[in-house]
Amino acid sequence: MFKNVFFYLFFTSFLLLISSSYFVLESFCLVMEWEMFSMNSLTFSFLMILDYISLIFLSVVLLISSMVILYSSSYMSSEIFKSRFLILVLLFIFSMMFMILSPSLISILLGWDGLGLVSFCLVIYYQNRKSFSAGMLTALTNRIGDVLILLSISFFSNIGSWNFCNIFMLNSSWFMLISILICMASMTKSAQIPFSAWLPAAMAAPTPVSALVHSSTLVTAGVYLMIRFYSIVSKFDFLILLFLILSTCTMFMSGLAANVEMDLKKVIALSTLSQLGVMMSSLSLGMEKLCFFHLIIHALFKSLLFMCAGCFIHNNSDSQDIRFFGNWMTKEFTFSPLTSLYFNTANLALCGFPFMSGFYSKDLILEMCFLNSMNLFMMVIFFFSTGLTVSYTVRLILMSLASSFNYISVISKMGDNSKSMNLSMMFMFFMSLMAGKAGLSFILIFPYNYIVLPFFLKFTTLFVCLMGLIFGFYLNKLKWKIFSSYKMFEFLNKMWFLTIISPNILKTKIMSFSLKISKITTNGWMELFLGMYLPMVLIGVSSRVEISSKIHMNILFFLIFFMFFCFLFTMN
Repeated sequence: MFKNVFFYLFFTSFLLLISSSYFVLESFCLVMEWEMFSMNSLTFSFLMILDYISLIFLSVVLLISSMVILYSSSYMSSEIFKSRFLILVLLFIFSMMFMILSPSLISILLGWDGLGLVSFCLVIYYQNRKSFSAGMLTALTNRIGDVLILLSISFFSNIGSWNFCNIFMLNSSWFMLISILICMASMTKSAQIPFSAWLPAAMAAPTPVSALVHSSTLVTAGVYLMIRFYSIVSKFDFLILLFLILSTCTMFMSGLAANVEMDLKKVIALSTLSQLGVMMSSLSLGMEKLCFFHLIIHALFKSLLFMCAGCFIHNNSDSQDIRFFGNWMTKEFTFSPLTSLYFNTANLALCGFPFMSGFYSKDLILEMCFLNSMNLFMMVIFFFSTGLTVSYTVRLILMSLASSFNYISVISKMGDNSKSMNLSMMFMFFMSLMAGKAGLSFILIFPYNYIVLPFFLKFTTLFVCLMGLIFGFYLNKLKWKIFSSYKMFEFLNKMWFLTIISPNILKTKIMSFSLKISKITTNGWMELFLGMYLPMVLIGVSSRVEISSKIHMNILFFLIFFMFFCFLFTMN
């Protein structure tokens, strides 16, 4: 079953990649619409948009999904409910397809909400307290984005269409509010500050799910939505400036947290958060094509990175602490040579090592920052965050592969993996090597290929990466027992205390408020008003009626008696 799904997704991805070349060369865009019914001025229709952005992105999503499913056929072989896992992954892929191919907010909401619901089911796949807490945090944070998309749909109704392809030429007073809602919704999905706490927590999901979710599907949905709506959002300078500040702070915060993190999967998750900050920052600076290019390249090498991490964890008795790793690259303990090769290649691509795939996107983004109207402080933070990326990557390589071996009891379990796992990682390895240059000539055009900068600015990126390498080397030599005793360590490790603040706000404030609303409305407003208040009101009214009726009856008897005597006197 896994192999059949793999072949189907891989073949579909190959066809979409071929068809996308035609759309790129001809600058062709196709919109298909099926009108279901209309009501007054609103038409309810199902739309699909086919252009080079949607086709290339969908091709990459299906390619990574096929490799993840092939990888899972061996990695999840000991699971009892393998069919349930496969169905959940396929539902996740179909939800992403809905969102990619639709220009209408109605069908975007179906994919958007489907991603949040299925991601909750995947995060709590291992049914324990930690997974459930992480799943609730993921679901509630993503639910905020769902509500904001619903509000955007209501405001789009005032314009007369939910299709964002038709409204770019309009000038509506609702665009400002719609832009704010779209930006906030994309920030929740892409885990920008202050919604960053859910992304490392979602590492409770199985590793193949993390390779899919944190490379090309869930976390990139917000970036893709912003790329689609950038023509509207870019009209408001204050919103773009705020978006730039938050995304740059997300880069800085995640880079610092990754340098002190000891969990292997959380280090990779924080690197994903850092690269999402790079994408959002480049988008806020007006580099739409570069943002999309980095989105595609990052998805390829990040999925390979998660696959290699899954192999290390699987071979290390399911331990994720990098302090228990080490010495896997020496001659005496060469347990996983191929996996170590893939892991180092993906890490070098993440750093932007020359002529790796990440170099062609990150280096262009950093050089284009010199050509934009970016203030000096933001530029320093941006480049310092890039140095932090190199730092935690070098630290991860040294601590997990080159340091002294700390877990002798698992020597017998070491070794390279099954054929399906090696095949999937080998394919993503070649994509991580070749996709950068191929995508540079396939997606990007002039002026990105010809950037002329002074000598000092041209080598600033290389200097920052070199400083990050030195810092990561010395960071590996620190005595962590002494360093972890400082309060600053806790501040950085808790992501500026966002991992404490976000769950507490969602639990104590929002959940308690919703519980009160639920008691009043859903769970018992009939009982509250009709069962308690209405009888009290009726009893009070009836008592007053009874009292008044007694008084009125006495007056009536007196009047009747008085009239009777008056009648008798008049008769005489």
